Amino acid sequence: MDRFERQYILPGFGTTSQQKLRDSSVLIIGAGGLGCPALLYLSAAGIGKIGIVDGDVVSVSNLNRQVLFGQEHIGLGKAETAASIIQEKYAEITVDAYPFFLNKENILELISAYDLIVDGSDNFPSRYLVNDACMITGKPLVFGAIYQNEGQVAIFNAKGIDSIQYRDLYPTPPAAFEVPNCNETGVLGVLPGMIGTMMAAEAIKFLSGFGETLEDKMLFYNLLNHGSYQIQLSKNPDSESLRPKSPQELLQMDYEHFCGLDIQTDWESVIEITKRDYPSILVDVRAYGEQPEFDELNHVQIPLDELGNTSHQLEPYQQIFLFCQSGTRSLKAVNMLKKHYPDKMIQSIRGGIVEYFRK
Repeated sequence: MDRFERQYILPGFGTTSQQKLRDSSVLIIGAGGLGCPALLYLSAAGIGKIGIVDGDVVSVSNLNRQVLFGQEHIGLGKAETAASIIQEKYAEITVDAYPFFLNKENILELISAYDLIVDGSDNFPSRYLVNDACMITGKPLVFGAIYQNEGQVAIFNAKGIDSIQYRDLYPTPPAAFEVPNCNETGVLGVLPGMIGTMMAAEAIKFLSGFGETLEDKMLFYNLLNHGSYQIQLSKNPDSESLRPKSPQELLQMDYEHFCGLDIQTDWESVIEITKRDYPSILVDVRAYGEQPEFDELNHVQIPLDELGNTSHQLEPYQQIFLFCQSGTRSLKAVNMLKKHYPDKMIQSIRGGIVEYFRK
């Protein structure tokens, strides 16, 4: 019995739609909470070629929502591991792993090789980069996002440049500290599972011509009460003025700066700088008693809600490096301190404590 029989006997689907899936290719950006369920269902549905791009490795904190992976995969590359698992399950499809992060130098060539893009990234620079690259190359883009108990799904650029794009919703990004990630706010693993599955459904419908897609619409879903609704999207006159229109303009874009993330640094750079005699200080802005305890490096603790009243302690230092659990509160702290010390170098450490121990 053909493993796709239950699909093509579905009224309105048939063998023609199944063949369209077999002839299609999909690139999944991020083998995370959204990408894993999308990958499982797209491969099970019979998509002929699937690419997985992710430069990260599996960590234990991923396992509640990144359902492709288990304990035995901790420390392994996500892209290669996901590709190996899917290829073993479905030997007849082509699965390609790209074990790196997308950037403006590699994205256009990569997405040009696929019919449709599924964006499971979880940060604003990546979302704007993917959107802009899809607009330049004319690729349809399935978008999904989660925040605490809510999720969103949409399909952008479904009919080329005149279609709704991500920038029509968000011509400019919110302040970096205004939108925490899962490391900061938490998430029940079932929510990205549901949203990722909805993303797979949109890709399948679009590629097969079956049913009605979320073109020019966005679906909102609330896990707590199972409430959902759709809104009709419209073109934003400001979106095109901000978007790069050519590969050359894309290369000139600074997405980190555009999204306000040039005030970030990494642990490696901070450790090197603090070894020097230059007056610098490392500040933990988490609340007192917050776990895990951090006694790895010489630092002071000033909780975020006390920072405004105690910032005078930082007066002697020219370089101030701030960290928290995952990097969100420390971004807010940077903005607070910049008002007091506009001439000092003040940076948030990307990924916070989570990233330090992951490394």
